[in-house]
Amino acid sequence: MYLIVGLGNPGKQYEGTRHNMGFDTVDRLMDEYHIPSSGVKQKAMYGKGMIGSEKVILIKPMTYMNLSGEAVSAWLNYYKLDPETDLIVIYDDIDQEPGQLRIRAKGSAGGHNGMKSVIGAIGTDRFVRVRIGVGAKPEGWDLADYVLGHFDPETREVIDDAVGRAADAVRMITQGDLSGAMTEYNRHKG
Repeated sequence: MYLIVGLGNPGKQYEGTRHNMGFDTVDRLMDEYHIPSSGVKQKAMYGKGMIGSEKVILIKPMTYMNLSGEAVSAWLNYYKLDPETDLIVIYDDIDQEPGQLRIRAKGSAGGHNGMKSVIGAIGTDRFVRVRIGVGAKPEGWDLADYVLGHFDPETREVIDDAVGRAADAVRMITQGDLSGAMTEYNRHKG
């Protein structure tokens, strides 16, 4: 079983923002694999279902980005899952061009507050992460204003494609092909 976590911020005002790439990808996975939302439990909206032959739990922490680790830790502990083999976290990355994916099996938070929270709460950085590039903040912009802002229509098309590719990558990972997903999706923008 996999716990698939999309990082983001709850609330209408944050829908479609750069910081909600994880939420957008979880929503795409729920739609594609007909996984119903089951409400809120352990500080996260969740749904349980199947991706291919693998049982999955999809969650969107309702704690806001900086406390995402609280929900991730609660779900891992409840189901006695091993983060190294059973966890996939999807989130935005300002160090990648818009639409670029980067999949890794471990690593630092790279300055991302949601990832800092997850790593701190679960006590390890050894878990799969799927990063979706949203581009660097323009000079003179406040980082919070940038990541909580929306894409222009042209970039939104690129991002929507990237969310679809991220969902495809997650499917590959859940079917036991992490290295294949890294080879396929780390090398190009789409």
